[in-house]
Amino acid sequence: MRDGGDWLMAPDIPAQSYDAPSNAFGGGPGLDDARQVRFSRVPPQDLEAEQAVIGALLLSGSPSQASHRFFAEILATGITAEDYYRPAHATIHRAACDLRAAGEPADAITVAAELTRRGELARVGGSPYLHVCVEAVPAAGNGPHYAEIVRAKAYRRQVIESAQRIVEFAYGDEGDGDEVRGLVEQQLTAMVAGISGLHAAPPAVGDLFWDFVADLEDIQNGRKVGLTYGFADLDAVTSGMQPGNVTVVGAASGVGKSTFALNAAVAAAKTGATVMFSSLEMSATELMQKIVAAEGKVALHHLTHQGGLTDDGWETVRRLGPKLFASLPLRVYRPDGASLGDIAAAARACARDGGLQLLVVDYLQLVEVTQNRGITREQAVASVSRGLKNLSVELDCHVIALSQLNDDGLMRESRAIKNDASVVIKVERPDADDKESARSGEVDLVIEKNRFGPTACVTVAAQLHFSRFVDMAQT
Repeated sequence: MRDGGDWLMAPDIPAQSYDAPSNAFGGGPGLDDARQVRFSRVPPQDLEAEQAVIGALLLSGSPSQASHRFFAEILATGITAEDYYRPAHATIHRAACDLRAAGEPADAITVAAELTRRGELARVGGSPYLHVCVEAVPAAGNGPHYAEIVRAKAYRRQVIESAQRIVEFAYGDEGDGDEVRGLVEQQLTAMVAGISGLHAAPPAVGDLFWDFVADLEDIQNGRKVGLTYGFADLDAVTSGMQPGNVTVVGAASGVGKSTFALNAAVAAAKTGATVMFSSLEMSATELMQKIVAAEGKVALHHLTHQGGLTDDGWETVRRLGPKLFASLPLRVYRPDGASLGDIAAAARACARDGGLQLLVVDYLQLVEVTQNRGITREQAVASVSRGLKNLSVELDCHVIALSQLNDDGLMRESRAIKNDASVVIKVERPDADDKESARSGEVDLVIEKNRFGPTACVTVAAQLHFSRFVDMAQT
């Protein structure tokens, strides 16, 4: 890091409009007086953290790099170009994000080319400064932490600016007492809203009671039900999928947990619920094949083999476009990486863009976690389970998390998975091991844990050639 060096002292206009002392980074006179906020000291900032964020973005901005998932994790902190104190960093941030949004790599070379195209490369210190930022990164994986430092400094500057507005208005003669109070209230509200981790006192039960009664009336009158799993008996036992809760679906390999989860995702989406299906195992094409097979009653192997579709089959596929898929609020996400951060960032993007009511993760043991020294694989998988539970609460959505089972019927690699779930369902097929079973074609959905009702076993029919399970009454 070259504190006080030429790269940090590039004479550009500061990202925030401060009239800082002449020796402040990016400071100096000449700004419109109406936009200045005067300081007796250098405004809060951390240029090393800013360089580290920019460097981490440039190191992880290409899908070909192993660390590319850190780019999304950094942006998931909420950092924007306006949070940087030094304008050069804001300019680089925008260019990198624009390239990434366009599906292009965003490294030191491509960002330099983009800044050249925009006529902004010289303003940020030229190509060498991009490499200075890259070299300033202790660890790209810590990019989100550096971003939080930058955001915290930006918030402090916003607090100072708001306080300065109050002081200047109070010194002035404009406005009456009500207007002064209104401005003070507005500025203080804005400041408090930006404080991370500041909470109001929890409500008392007396305040909760009437909301509870209204909610109870809706439940008893059938006006409030959870999202459907797509199976009548399962919905009746569990009351459907409730927001802020997790359903864990466990099964041995090849039994049909992905089929069950995809059927449930489509069933919920057909009611108008917004759904994201994140598959770490199957490609988007494979998922589409399964949905088309189930909804069109087209044999799955006809969709996956050359010449398998008849003219009637083709007509069925074409009809599903405008009839189902054009309006189905279901998003299929195959992350470039496989970290919980990737999935969480995509889920938050869905929540911002139309909402998110159901998230499906297929499956837990494939989610990558950073295993620090002394952390077992069981503890690592448990951290993913807790992360999904926290995400369900944060986004107020339901999560279906699939899990492999060991030969002894326990959740593979972590028994803690069951603790984070509100509902635990094991998928069992009697004919999976016994082809001559008298219950051939049946599937048991064994509800081992149910916070909303009793445990039970719901039997459905397997139509695996159509990649679907259906209620027994539909067979």
